[in-house]
Amino acid sequence: MKTYIIAEAGVNHNGQIILAKKLIDEAVKIGSDAIKFQFFDSSQLASAGTKKASYQIKNSKKHQTQLQMLKGLELSSNEIIDLKEYSKKKKIDFLLSCFDLNSLNFVLKKLNPKVLKIASGEINNYPLLIHHALSKKKIILSTGMSNISEIRNALGVIAFGYLNSSRVKPSNVKFEKTFKSSKGKEILRKNVTLLQCTSDYPCSYKDSNLLAINNLREIFGLKIGYSDHTSGIEASISAVSLGASVIEKHLTLDNSMRGPDHKASLNPKNCNAMVNSIRNIEIALGDGKKRLMPSE
Repeated sequence: MKTYIIAEAGVNHNGQIILAKKLIDEAVKIGSDAIKFQFFDSSQLASAGTKKASYQIKNSKKHQTQLQMLKGLELSSNEIIDLKEYSKKKKIDFLLSCFDLNSLNFVLKKLNPKVLKIASGEINNYPLLIHHALSKKKIILSTGMSNISEIRNALGVIAFGYLNSSRVKPSNVKFEKTFKSSKGKEILRKNVTLLQCTSDYPCSYKDSNLLAINNLREIFGLKIGYSDHTSGIEASISAVSLGASVIEKHLTLDNSMRGPDHKASLNPKNCNAMVNSIRNIEIALGDGKKRLMPSE
């Protein structure tokens, strides 16, 4: 089965549409299936005095607040539409992660995406999760910073949203009941992919915990992928050998650029090496049946 490879542009465009389009060009060249950006209103995500995370302080302007940094990384609604059209022209799937309801509503109304990506930090943002599921779109959900109980609860919220309309009042009891129901399990299997993820930038190999891919599959019975924040390519390649159906990896034009995520991203050359290695591993895995090969 072919692995769906997402080049995570994220905010590596540094708020510049020209750089965003260059990231799309590079994602096409290296053979990615999709390019993904982030769409948000920074005023909805951080208060004026919110401090940056330690890795953000290290990799971006030290005296900025979280809000100031995010404001400089925003893309406008018109720019998002422009990037969607540019991606279509370049024949690569265009994905977005939305972090607030207004941004999500705009994307659903104006772009009509087939798939929605939910970032790890929103896994306990129940209003946002429900709104994603009410759209009836397929969902890719990252699971960084969360335990099994939190993932289970999030899936209950999503299943509830898929199976109900906005007129049905939500509750924790209904979330739990929907998650346990046969209809709930079926709708999740059809529409949701979980991504094993460790939310550190860059993530060390010892914290990658790739075998959690198997654990998540056994517990939830869903398609499982991997969102890779390591600085190399080995973890993503290994994840494919463990059955990951989706690989998400940050892409940058240059690791030396100023910005929060560039250091934890792959440059085009290394990302191309990752994609080629994954395609080779897909072939090498075979069909799993032991037999003599024609070459023998």
